[in-house]
Amino acid sequence: MEFTHEQISEIISEITNGELGLQGLVKQGLESLMLSERDLHNETRGDVSNGFRGRRVCHGGKVFELRVPRSRNNHFYPMLLGVLKDQEEEAQKLVSSLYCSGLTTEQVGKIYEQFYGKHYSKSQVSRLLNTAREDVNAWLGRELDHRYPIIYIDATYVLTRRDDSVSNEAYYTVLGVKEDRTREVLAVVNFPTESATNWKDVFEDLKERGVAVIDLLVCDGLPGIENVLADTFPKADLQLCTVHLKRNIAGKVKPRDKKQVMEELKQICAPDQWEISPEKAFEKFKEFITRWQKSYPVLKRYCHDRYRFYFTYFKYEREIRGMIYTTNWIERLNRDYKRVINMRGAMPNPQAVILLMGTVAQNADIYKYPIYNFLESRLFY
Repeated sequence: MEFTHEQISEIISEITNGELGLQGLVKQGLESLMLSERDLHNETRGDVSNGFRGRRVCHGGKVFELRVPRSRNNHFYPMLLGVLKDQEEEAQKLVSSLYCSGLTTEQVGKIYEQFYGKHYSKSQVSRLLNTAREDVNAWLGRELDHRYPIIYIDATYVLTRRDDSVSNEAYYTVLGVKEDRTREVLAVVNFPTESATNWKDVFEDLKERGVAVIDLLVCDGLPGIENVLADTFPKADLQLCTVHLKRNIAGKVKPRDKKQVMEELKQICAPDQWEISPEKAFEKFKEFITRWQKSYPVLKRYCHDRYRFYFTYFKYEREIRGMIYTTNWIERLNRDYKRVINMRGAMPNPQAVILLMGTVAQNADIYKYPIYNFLESRLFY
């Protein structure tokens, strides 16, 4: 059948003036192309037509409900759908990017509506995020290097809904320094609380994913962590965070003495000292505690042998001590997590938190650059 120019113009005008307007014309064109493609398929493959199936696709900033032709042998797949699928994946990337930048599912749905003219509910947005979840989970479960010269660990707490209650739950992060002096996040794991026992589970998982050697572990003063490290990576040194140590001691003295106490402690912990060893530093620290415990008996416990782990960094070169005697690097990452998470209220479930934290960790571009101060350190040889 052939149409005159006037008839074609009339058909186009009728479609564009309809309920869907120009979008209806585009829909008609897309469906016509797929019909023509099926006719060619039937002719070359000896197949026959078998009705249609519904398919929602994104194209040109709009959402289309298309009738996709089918064949009886189910071997027909329109090439056009492949092109449209790429655009649909771009829409999913937009949803993922907005959500992982801190917007709620409701806010993402509203922006999606502005872009594509179709409202998406919170549950629909959540389904669109499935691909992002799969990508993050695959990345967090990837095979790891055999050796990491330095590992930093810490847990941060996020208000999370679990079943019918909401509480602050612990999310564990492992940040590793690779042999090429770059950094990468090795794990983001959820447990309701932080404990040395849970960290042992995290370490065992690292071993299952390929990690066999850790030379130095840097963490806060979590009780029992030294025993867990000895069980899982017995050759690793342990460095406890001196910033936490200073903060804890400062909280146990009166304001009138705080300046003097902190000045003395600062000198003991100064990372640029010459001719100092972990043993000498710990002895100086115990002498400091002995002097001040006369006024503050509560400080006596700091003479316990466990506190020697706060001075391990004196075993290493002066150039790197400032990078290994504190957990600042991983706490900075925790702040990056919170910038995204705190734009919301309570998170709907632990999986939502892992998605956000994993995305932040995966996209931390600064970790791709080697740390200059580590270039000559014996930790990396």
